[in-house]
Amino acid sequence: MKKILMLATGGTIASMESGQGLTPAITSEEILSHVPAVGELCRVEAVQLMNLDSTNVGPAHWLEMAAAIRERYDSYDGFVITHGTDTMAYTAAALSYLIQDSPKPIVITGSQKSIALNDTDARRNLFDSFLYAADRESHDVSLVFDGKVILGTRARKERSKSFNAFSCVDYPEQAVIRDGRLIRYLAPRAYAYGAEPTFYDRLEDRVLLLTLIPGMGADALGLLKDSYQAVILQSFGVGGLPGGGSGPLAQAVEEWLSAGKTIVVMTQVPYEGSDMSVYQVGQQVMERFQLMEAYNMTLEAAATKLMWVLGQTSDPARIRELFYRPVQSDVIR
Repeated sequence: MKKILMLATGGTIASMESGQGLTPAITSEEILSHVPAVGELCRVEAVQLMNLDSTNVGPAHWLEMAAAIRERYDSYDGFVITHGTDTMAYTAAALSYLIQDSPKPIVITGSQKSIALNDTDARRNLFDSFLYAADRESHDVSLVFDGKVILGTRARKERSKSFNAFSCVDYPEQAVIRDGRLIRYLAPRAYAYGAEPTFYDRLEDRVLLLTLIPGMGADALGLLKDSYQAVILQSFGVGGLPGGGSGPLAQAVEEWLSAGKTIVVMTQVPYEGSDMSVYQVGQQVMERFQLMEAYNMTLEAAATKLMWVLGQTSDPARIRELFYRPVQSDVIR
């Protein structure tokens, strides 16, 4: 029987009413007590790593989670992290970059309602997560929610209240879980006996997201240049900048790049990604500047991958190489 460690970090699954709204208060052991059937799947131990609303979870906490898994990696067959849903997709993506090529599964889950409630989705999500983590063919970082198994780099929260909160963006779900049965859609990755993951312990959190709206000027980009190492410009459609390669935004882009900063352009459209070669407003920009394009990466993956890449190097050529190197099928060009 597999030995699985649960790392509790808070979130709705662990929340109780405080008089000022829900706040995480339920411990890891109390969470497990609500799903005794997990004991039939595997041997379980639990650690209370933190107890935070996921709105408050950021890069320092991702590093703490990765370090906790690294410290215990040899002692367990897999890991389940309970987490709030609001930033769960960011955490899943970040851990995919901080823990690469893991022969053991690292599963992230949570719920839209507290596990203490009768009509919660927490008990099913937790059971499904342990079911997946205990399977011998499960590897790497995944998000398990509402019966779906999603690659850590491909998850996005699309509904704020419904139980089917997460979707797998521009990539097939790895598997589904129906009535306690794991049904795989994709062949699991094969690892050689004795394979070890690669852990990373540095992130550069000075990454800015700037979402363009029609009529928006370039002032904000210029004013923020000294505070950030990289910016993701979230543009329209398949990608481009208002004014193309010669407008005010292009001038601001030139100033960022001249200061040694990194710029990634991606689309605001949820599915199907960008292709800046299609229209003049995109093609001019890509011909004039050494920008990177996110293609069909999710925002969560693009942002956390940039943090990971910039944590490893400041060399522009190496930044480009690492950003475009696929990790868990995060980018398909």
